[in-house]
Formats: sequence, structure tokens, C-alpha cells
Amino acid sequence: MPKEQSKIRERQHTDLREPRRYKVTIYNDDFTEMDFVVKVLVEVFFKAHDEAVTLMMDVHKSGKAVVGIYSYDIALSKVQKAVAMARNEGFPLRLTCEPE
Repeated sequence: MPKEQSKIRERQHTDLREPRRYKVTIYNDDFTEMDFVVKVLVEVFFKAHDEAVTLMMDVHKSGKAVVGIYSYDIALSKVQKAVAMARNEGFPLRLTCEPE
């Protein structure tokens, strides 16, 4: 019995890469209350209270701070949730989501 030859070739190389990560940065402004920034860091970014206070002071002193590094979807949803909280309270808090 002759061997059947197939025109289908098996793929030998697979290109697997880790997904790109995005950093979320929070910026200082003169209107958003410090207690509210701590609240956002605790509720949205799940920081411990002491860590949130330290981050808030870093933002206050240097103008901005990275609050976390996430996949794109998670980073974007956290930024949107934090900005929505700020707008509901009447604060102009600004956060950005940038590639790491």
C-alpha cells in the first residue's frame, strides 16, 4: 500500500509573548482633597491605608506617581473608575494609562 502524502504542513514555531503592561499614573492638582486621593487609592487600587498615604504624599510633593502596573484592560478600567469617582465628588483628579 503506497503512503499518502499530505499537503498540510505542521506549524513548528509558535510565537508566544507576554502581554504588554501599562502603568497608571496619578497627577497632583490644587483642588482634589488629600483624603479623597487616599480613598481612591484604597478603594480602586486596593492599596493599604499606610501605602496610600505615602503615595498621596509622593504625588503632592513630586507632582505625579505611578500607582500600579496592569494589563491594558485592567489599567483602563481602574482609571475610568477613579475618574468617575472624582467627577461625582466634583474633583478634577487626573490619571493616565501609558505603556510601561
